[in-house]
Amino acid sequence: MTTFRSSYALRQMVQKARELTEEVRVRERVDTVLHIMGSPGRTYGKGRPLVDALEDVAQEAIVHGDFALAQRFQRFAAYAGGTLFLEILENHYDDEARQRSEEYMRRMAAMGADRAVAALDVLCRDKPNATAAEARDLFRGIARSVDYLGIGDGEGGIRLSTREARRLQEYGHMEMVLRNLPRPASAEAARMMNDVLADVDAGMLAQLLELKARQAGLTALRTVVEDADSSESALHACLKNQEWIFGGAYVAELARRQYTPETILDIPLLRGDGSLHVVELKRANIKDLVIRRSGQLMLGAAAHRAVSQAQNYLRALDENRPRILAEHGLDTRRASATVVIGHPQYVTGDVASQEIWETLRTYNTHQTRIEVITCETLLDSASRMLALASARQDADPDEEAAA
Repeated sequence: MTTFRSSYALRQMVQKARELTEEVRVRERVDTVLHIMGSPGRTYGKGRPLVDALEDVAQEAIVHGDFALAQRFQRFAAYAGGTLFLEILENHYDDEARQRSEEYMRRMAAMGADRAVAALDVLCRDKPNATAAEARDLFRGIARSVDYLGIGDGEGGIRLSTREARRLQEYGHMEMVLRNLPRPASAEAARMMNDVLADVDAGMLAQLLELKARQAGLTALRTVVEDADSSESALHACLKNQEWIFGGAYVAELARRQYTPETILDIPLLRGDGSLHVVELKRANIKDLVIRRSGQLMLGAAAHRAVSQAQNYLRALDENRPRILAEHGLDTRRASATVVIGHPQYVTGDVASQEIWETLRTYNTHQTRIEVITCETLLDSASRMLALASARQDADPDEEAAA
C-alpha cells in the first residue's frame, strides 16, 4: 500500500526550485504543484495527483534539457510517493537543514573522540605501561560490545521518535561504508594517498565514479537475467534511470510513463532530437522465443504478442499526438520502440544462439519503427560501451595529445 506524503518543507523546496528556471512551461507545471499542495498554514494536498504533478515538472524540465531540475523534481515525487525520506531531500536541497545535520554529525564525532580519550585515560591509569597493541585491543572490545547494546521498547526503555530511529539507521549505513574504506598500511602510505587525492582532477573523478556505478548496474542486470525466475518488474527495477544501457542516442529516461489512458510504458526514453522512444520489457526466460516450423525458424507467440503491444502503443501515441504535445511538450509523431525479450540460454527446441540472432535480424529488417532484441544483445552492447569508456579513461592524456 502506497503511503503518500506532503509537508511544509516540500512546499518550500518546490517554491525555491521554481526560481531556478525561466522556462514558462516548467514554471506553469510548478504552479500546478503548488496549487495542489495549497497555501501555507493549511493541510497540504497529497496523493497520486501530487506525485503526477511533480513528475510532470520533471518531464517538462527534461524536454527543455534541464536535467538537474528534472532530477530534483523526480526526488520530490519519490518523497511524495512514499519511497524517499524527507531527510534525504533536505540534505540535497535545504542548506539550513544540511548545516544542522552536519553540525550534529560533527558533535557526534567530537563526542566519540572525547569518549575514546576517556577510555585511554582509564587504560593508562590502570596500566601505565600499556602498549599500542593493548589500546587497539581495548577499542576492538568496545566495538564488539556495541553489538549487544539495545535501545529497549518495554517499560523503562528509551523510546525514540521515527526521525531519531532513522538517524540511527543512517549511522549504521555510515559505519558499513567506513568499515569498507581502504586503510593505508603505514604513515608513508597515508601521506602518499593524501598527495594523490590532492592532485585528483574533479572531472576525472566524477567520470570514474560514473563508470563504477554503470558497472554495478550492469552486474545487477546480468544477475537478474541469469535468474530463470526473474520477473519483468525485476528487470525494470535494474533498468530504472539506466538509459545509457540502450545506447548513446538517448539523453534521459522520462519521468512520466502514461500519456494516454490505455498505455503505461515500461521505459520511455528521450532521443537527442527530442523524439520519444519506447522500451517494452519482457522476461528473459522465454522458451519459445524462436521456434522451428516446417524446417524454418520464426519468432514464437510471446515475441509476436510483445511486438503487437508495442505497435498498439505507437498507434495510441500517434493518434494522441496533438494533446500530448500540448499537455506534456513531447512530440510523439516520430516515436519508435525496442522490445527486449528472452535470452538464448532459455530457448528450447535445439535452436543455437547464432540462429536466434539471425532470425531476429531478418525480422527486424522488415520493421521500420520497432526493433526486437534479446537480453543477451542488450547486455553485450552495454558491456562493449563500458569497455570503450574504460579504455578512454585509461588512455595516457599525453599520448592522446600527441596523436
